[in-house]
Amino acid sequence: MSDDRTALIIGASRGLGLGLTKELKSRGWTVIGTVRDEAGARRAVALGARAEQLDTVDAGSIMALSQRLSGETFDLVFVNAGIKGAAHQDPAQATPAEIAELFQVNSVAPVGIAREFLGRVRDGSGVIAFMSSDLGSITRTNDAYIPLYRASKAALNSLIRSFAAGLGSRRITVLAMHPGWVRTDMGGSSAPVGIDESVRGVVDVVEARASTLRHGFVDYRGVELGW
Repeated sequence: MSDDRTALIIGASRGLGLGLTKELKSRGWTVIGTVRDEAGARRAVALGARAEQLDTVDAGSIMALSQRLSGETFDLVFVNAGIKGAAHQDPAQATPAEIAELFQVNSVAPVGIAREFLGRVRDGSGVIAFMSSDLGSITRTNDAYIPLYRASKAALNSLIRSFAAGLGSRRITVLAMHPGWVRTDMGGSSAPVGIDESVRGVVDVVEARASTLRHGFVDYRGVELGW
C-alpha cells in the first residue's frame, strides 16, 4: 500500500486520538491532528503530526479549520472527539444544559465536521470514520449502565447511517468504530485493552476497508456489530 496517504484526526490531543496519530505515523501516513490547547499541540507535534486548533462545537472554529486546510486531500478523516457527560448519568437528574452538551459533542458535532470535510476526502479509496462505542448499540443493550452516554452514541450511530445514506455519487467508505474498552481517562485504569492494541486494530480495519465502499459498525478487531 502506498505511503503517500494523509489523515485528519479530529481530537488528537491525548488518549485514542493521540494513539491513532502515533500508529498512522508509524505506517508512513501524513497526519494533521486537531487540538484544543498548546499542551495537546506539543504532544501531537512530538509524534511528527501537524497540529491545528479546533473547538468541535464552534461553527466559526470549524470553518476556520476548513479554510486553513482548503488545499488538502484526505485518505482518512477520523472524528474522535467525545465526552462522557454528567457523572450521575441519570436522565431524570441531568440538567438540560448537560444533556445538550453531551449530544452536541458526541452526536451532532462529529457528523457536522464530517460533512464539512466530505469534499476533501479522496474518491474511491477515502474513509470517514467516527469513534463510536458498542454502548451505542441498541440491539446489544441489556443493562442500565451510563444511559445518557449510551443514548448519545446511539444517536451518533443513527446520524452516521443517515450520513452514509446521503452520500449520493460520492464513493467513500463510512465507518462507526468501537475501539474496545480502553485504558484511557474515560475508560479507566481497569479497562482490559491498551491504547496501542486498540489503535493498531482500528487502523488495520480502516486500511482493510478502504476502497471497499462497505459501510459498517465495526470493532477494533474487525468484528461487525449490531446497530
